[in-house]
Amino acid sequence: MLKTIHLQYYAALREERGLSKETFETSAQNGQELYLELKKKYNFKLPIELVKVAINDEFCGLDKEIKSGDLVIFIPPVAGG
Repeated sequence: MLKTIHLQYYAALREERGLSKETFETSAQNGQELYLELKKKYNFKLPIELVKVAINDEFCGLDKEIKSGDLVIFIPPVAGG
């Protein structure tokens, strides 16, 4: 079953996607399935092991269930200096 979610991207993922947010339809059940779907569709280079996820403004594991209407934010590692 397809669900409509809201995505936000930061840093390297925003650069690779070419935008910072979008509405997306997916059948992914959790953050891991969703990231792998996006990685394949948009050719993201970051391996899933390096990506953090927040759903509805709360950091969580990639195994947390995604529901229609959720805000999902994928956060790559950030380098500072």
